[in-house]
Amino acid sequence: MRRHRLIVGNWKMHKTIPEAVDFLGQLTELLTRGEYEPSTGVKVVIAPPFTALSAVAAALGTLPFLLGAQDLHWEDQGAFTGEISGGMLADIGCRYVIVGHSERRRYFGDTDGIVQKKAAAALRHGLHPIVCIGESLDQRLSGQTEHLLSTQLTESLAAVSKEQAQDVVIAYEPVWAIGSGHPATPEQAHDAHRHIRTLLIALWGEDAGERVPILYGGSVVPENTRNLLVTPYIDGALVGGACLNPVLFAKILAVAGSLN
Repeated sequence: MRRHRLIVGNWKMHKTIPEAVDFLGQLTELLTRGEYEPSTGVKVVIAPPFTALSAVAAALGTLPFLLGAQDLHWEDQGAFTGEISGGMLADIGCRYVIVGHSERRRYFGDTDGIVQKKAAAALRHGLHPIVCIGESLDQRLSGQTEHLLSTQLTESLAAVSKEQAQDVVIAYEPVWAIGSGHPATPEQAHDAHRHIRTLLIALWGEDAGERVPILYGGSVVPENTRNLLVTPYIDGALVGGACLNPVLFAKILAVAGSLN
């Protein structure tokens, strides 16, 4: 089954509003000059910090990109100081939201149970949850990768029905590769993505399980994008550091577009 390619730029805690607007202006200029030819087979999502969501939504203009957020709370409203609900994100124009990113798991205590509730909240409000899973270096070296991915995936998706599967995205992000400059090899990524695809089919059946895009995230740069995206089972990329530079991000998009 052919799935659309999806490239997600996660800005993390970077860019003020003026910086965000300037970035999109530079990116627009690059695209206008033909650095990246929009492809009907590639979806692009920009996930800025909460403070820049409105400005980015306005600045996207005619760019064929979608707006995403980096996290959300699992409740629709309430006394949760500092939090953002799915309804708020949908209201501002978001279509996607990242849940369970390794940094959320590591620094803020997001467990598989919390990710499960956040994914369900996203779906309630018409958002596509990008559910992140991945192992640490110690876990990989001790042979726990497949077991860990199985546990994270099944628990994080426990509240998602077969009918909702088409609205979910999975991102495999080996924690040891994020920001390290040393991505997983195509072979390592292939094995992990194949295992995830097998799990999705076991969970929801072949038809629904084959529809879910699986992204790779972890030191994605223009130089390795092609080798990763031509690897079987990899449908796109969750880009971190490289998406903060409009030239590098445009090059990644150009590579993705050339493969369709």
